[in-house]
Amino acid sequence: MGRPPARHEPPGIRFPIAPILAGLLASVLCAAGLAWYFAMPIRQLRQGFDAAANGELDVRVGPGMGQRRDELADLGRDFDRMTERLQSVVEGQKRLLHDVSHEMRSPLARLQAAVGLARQQPERMEDFLARVERESERMNRLVGELLTLSRLEAGSAGALSPVDMEELLAQLVEDARFEGAARQVVIDYVPGKMAEVLADTELLHRAIENVVRNALRFSPPGGVVRIEAETQNDGVFHIRVLDQGPGVAEADLEAIFTPFYRGAAPRDDDGYGLGLAIARRVVQVGNGTIRASNVTGAGLLVSIELPIVIFL
Repeated sequence: MGRPPARHEPPGIRFPIAPILAGLLASVLCAAGLAWYFAMPIRQLRQGFDAAANGELDVRVGPGMGQRRDELADLGRDFDRMTERLQSVVEGQKRLLHDVSHEMRSPLARLQAAVGLARQQPERMEDFLARVERESERMNRLVGELLTLSRLEAGSAGALSPVDMEELLAQLVEDARFEGAARQVVIDYVPGKMAEVLADTELLHRAIENVVRNALRFSPPGGVVRIEAETQNDGVFHIRVLDQGPGVAEADLEAIFTPFYRGAAPRDDDGYGLGLAIARRVVQVGNGTIRASNVTGAGLLVSIELPIVIFL
């Protein structure tokens, strides 16, 4: 009998251990690197939010992002803009509170003095009561302007509707001429093509009136305040108010629109430096612009531009 044929066993399966381990190690290192790459800016953002929540609004995370160009870097820049804006608002509120306290202190002191003198000199009671009334009116006017400014800053202005600028300016110029006559200042009104703009009628009237009154206060007796109003081809209604006052230092042309800025106000001026601040906010609510510039040989020019709704 012959021998049975030999049986061949299948070869054993061998796994490439070394390449697999190298691949796993590379994957772990890559995952760790990615985790660190994404965790670091997230940690910085978290620290920034914690600092901002504790009132440290000067914290910035953008510089720690390096040269990143991804969504986390964009989020860091948005965070910096947010904290910068919040810091500006908080500092503005602190300045406003300080200025309000300062402005209220003077009339309150005069009220207290008038009451004390009235007790000491009862024969002059009428004079002291008149002083009390004047100071009370000043404080009431200050509070009213502050409430208006606060309402505008909070974005709670009245409903916007089309405003006929021809009618509004005619009434405003009439009032300005009456007030200017007492100051011996002439109002030169130069109207052009009129239009309607979108605004709160009462607030817009007050804003333009504040600008005109500011021009009246700084124009000398015998001076002229020129008011120009017209529609131009750019679809914008332009209002220009030019006085014959001393003008404003170039460095302060922007500051005059901030609350309580008074500059070189006349001695008899009883304003609080809120008129132009209110005017700016009213114009901004109507998507318009307001700016000031000095005119050689004249005085200060305040320009208001408002988008047109309807041509007249």
